[in-house]
Amino acid sequence: MRHYYSANAIRDAEAPLLESLPDGALMRRAAYGLATVIGRELVCRTGGVAGRSICAVVGSGDNGGDALWAATFLRRRGASASALLLNPDRAHPAGLAAFRRAGGRVVETVPAATELVIDGVVGISGSGGLRPDAEAVFAGVADAGIPVVAVDLPSGLDVATGAADGPYVRADLTVTFGGLKPVHALGECGRVELVDIGLDLPPSDVLGVEPADVSHRWPRPGAKDDKYTQGVTGILAGSSTYPGAAILCTGAAVAATSGMVRYAGSAADQVVAHWPEVIATPEVHSAGRVQAWVVGPGLGTDETGAAALCFALETDLPVLVDADGLTLLAAHPELVANRRAPTVLTPHAGEFKRLAGSAPGDDRVGAARRLADQLGVTVLLKGNVTVVADPGAGVVYLNPAGQSWAATAGSGDVLSGMIGALLAAGLPAGEAAALAAFVHAHAANASAADPGPHPAPTSASRILAHIRTALAGF
Repeated sequence: MRHYYSANAIRDAEAPLLESLPDGALMRRAAYGLATVIGRELVCRTGGVAGRSICAVVGSGDNGGDALWAATFLRRRGASASALLLNPDRAHPAGLAAFRRAGGRVVETVPAATELVIDGVVGISGSGGLRPDAEAVFAGVADAGIPVVAVDLPSGLDVATGAADGPYVRADLTVTFGGLKPVHALGECGRVELVDIGLDLPPSDVLGVEPADVSHRWPRPGAKDDKYTQGVTGILAGSSTYPGAAILCTGAAVAATSGMVRYAGSAADQVVAHWPEVIATPEVHSAGRVQAWVVGPGLGTDETGAAALCFALETDLPVLVDADGLTLLAAHPELVANRRAPTVLTPHAGEFKRLAGSAPGDDRVGAARRLADQLGVTVLLKGNVTVVADPGAGVVYLNPAGQSWAATAGSGDVLSGMIGALLAAGLPAGEAAALAAFVHAHAANASAADPGPHPAPTSASRILAHIRTALAGF
């Protein structure tokens, strides 16, 4: 798993190194790593470092010092280096002195020939948007189309939430040190590269799924498994008005694991026509034995839908609630108040507002955690960055989709079926939701890229068809 750390955790980990190393050594270590990454970027973009023109936009404090030292190292490799000091009286003294000794030039505007800009305005202790002078500089940089490398985080973004409270830097690449921070998943950071500076960081409670996690944890049949031991997923979805939701949700459960899927509802005939391997019945109470229920997509909010939701939540099985199920649950939250079995809710922002009484806001991690604690459930808050929060002292998973191809009608029905299949296979609720969201995003991106060479609009049906392709790639 990828770990994300708070600014305080990073500072606490830096403290013993700062005490044991010579003054300025840790900054130079970080800046050398930054310069190495920038050097690779210059090689990729321009073919080399020597003779290339870079400009560091420097704020006060250590972040500006990192930028000055990195520019110094690049100058020593033959780059033409300039520095625009936003607050000359507060520029990092040692970094500025080294920069001048290396032949770097202090300028008042970004030179027209600049091929790459380093954003060293504010670091992880900063708050609020860019000040007017910095905003003007980076507006000109953006207009000129000059690529930007941000030091630690794009200036103007909040390190904990990734939100922007005003103007901020649009970075093509962000280079951070020691450990990733939530902004690197939640904010617009471009590509993110992590430089190891020797911090001794403990495990974090904010995690991100990586391909190796899918390979290691996604259920695969063992030598002695049969269709029952791999988990039987029950689907309560669809209606005469929305049979497609049942087809998508059930099909995704079929694609996600090798066990069995049972469907109960009014779309039984349509489901079997699409997925003949599914055991389907129109009656909820005759569905048969399952290991987890998925309830809600296209279900309707009438008495039939409410009865299906109550039926699932009254069992001692894991239950995923989505779509119409969430609408019903928002009116009757007591239905999950005393559940001991895992419950997963998968709201988008509008459904979240109905459940919580207010929109998620900028702090999506905090909002998901509060709702999870309030209802005693696992919450998957949908968005370009999916946030999964377990209740109590549980972990939070962040899953940046990278693209927005999954933002299409029916895509959530596919995700629900995938999560339900993992719950039936016995995975913990938060992990099941996080792994499914990760694979779902990859399937969406793969469906948009098929057949290539350029991504094109996709659909929920195509995403479903690429679940196996995505899994095979891990």
